This record gives sequence, structure tokens and C-alpha cells, in this order.
Amino acid sequence: MSTLSISDTWERGSSYEQYIGRWSRSVAPQFLSWLNLGPEKRWVDVGCGTGALSAAILDNCAPGEVVGVEPSEGFLKLAAQNLNDRAHLLPGSAQSISLPDGAADVVVSGLVLNFVPDEQAALKEMARVVCAGGTVAAYVWDYADKMEVIKTFWDEAVNLDPSASDLHEGLRFQLCNPVALRAAFEVAGFTEIQVSPIDLTANFDSFDDYWQPFLGGQGPAPAYAMSLTEDRRSQLRDSLKVRLLMDKEGSFSLEARAWAVRGKR
Repeated sequence: MSTLSISDTWERGSSYEQYIGRWSRSVAPQFLSWLNLGPEKRWVDVGCGTGALSAAILDNCAPGEVVGVEPSEGFLKLAAQNLNDRAHLLPGSAQSISLPDGAADVVVSGLVLNFVPDEQAALKEMARVVCAGGTVAAYVWDYADKMEVIKTFWDEAVNLDPSASDLHEGLRFQLCNPVALRAAFEVAGFTEIQVSPIDLTANFDSFDDYWQPFLGGQGPAPAYAMSLTEDRRSQLRDSLKVRLLMDKEGSFSLEARAWAVRGKR
């Protein structure tokens, strides 16, 4: 049993952008294309982070209004810069959205639900904010299988230190598969539920392009990396380099899958 306590809290937007933000910006347009909703709708982006999903909504969906809700002050500041006042940003969490009942036509959440302490409370709050007949949708990484950017890190960490298995996101985040996502939306009372994979390729110019973001300390895997002694961190780095590059030189690619779910109130 690992004695390490790794925080899931995200605070510094710049570190997040280097680590996961670059991939989340590729997932968001595919998610919106799958939703295929009409123009002039009122959107709420729950856990908007640095604004990747909100920006994609503004660029692709001709919305009537976009509201972003985010608990991290650091993320809100970066989202404001990224969105350039095109969205209304509010402090708040998935379990406490400071909007009236039925204020939105669409409520979405990208890469957030698995970090919420009580996803059912969050889904019920999202259902409260959306209008009758409106859409609630979300996507999360496939930590246990095809989100190789993160899974490869944890697989090698556990190979070197079996006690790190307690922290492996593929084991911890049981919500992040199609069966669990559908079940969660069913329990929350949504109808017309659909689940779909969103696949993309994460391209890296070099091993350092992959490794350096883990040194930012933001999110479970980077926090674990920075909790190690310098010697153990170097050992993990060298093992990952061998695992990822093998006979290849320079650039390489990994799979990055998210699972998307939608339902109607």
C-alpha cells in the first residue's frame, strides 16, 4: 500500500497546458462534432479549466451564450486570457454552479467528472442547470487502456515501484469506461444516453517533449514524479525512455482516447 498522497488538484494553468491541455484542445472539436447541436444555444462548460472546450464551442457551434465554471483561480485567469472576453466565467464547482434552474440548453464537462468527489451530485447539479429536453454531456480520458500518454507513465512507475499501483489512474478512476459512464447517467435520470470513443494521436518531437511536462507537478502523474527523490525520478525517466523509444530515434506517437457520454434531461 502506497503511503504517498498525490493531489488531484489543478491550480497552475501553464503547467496543465504543457501536460494535457495540448491534447484536450484536439478532443474538444471532435466531441462537439459528435454532439452536433444547433446554433444560438446557451452553453455551460463545467470545470472549464484553461478554456479549451469553451473556445471550441465559440469557434464551432455559433452559441448564443457560453458560461464557463471553474474552481481554480489560476485556471480562470488563464481562461480569461485565452477566451478574450468571449465567454462569461464564474467561480464554482461541478457540485455548485451559481446559475438558476434551466439556465442552459447544453451543459458540458471536459476531462473533469472523474476528479469530482461525488459524480452523482455533479450530474444532478448539471441536470438542474439545463432546461427540460436539454443536453448534458461529458468526456473523460480512457486511463485504463488507450490514453497511452498517461497509462504508459503509470505502467512504468508501477513496474519500478509496485506500491505506486494505488495511484495508477487506470485503476483509480473507475468511472472512465463506457459501461460506468452509461450507468452513471442512467442513475442520474438522463434519457437517450449515448457513449462514444474519441480517438486521436499524440505526437511528440522527442522524448523530452513527452517527459518535461511531468516535471510541472500538476495532476496525479506529474505530482507523483515530483514526489520522488532525484535518483528515483531519473530511474523512472530512463525506464520510460527505453520503453517509449525502443529502436526509434527522435519523434514518436502515442494513442490518446477519451470516452464521451451524452443524455437528455
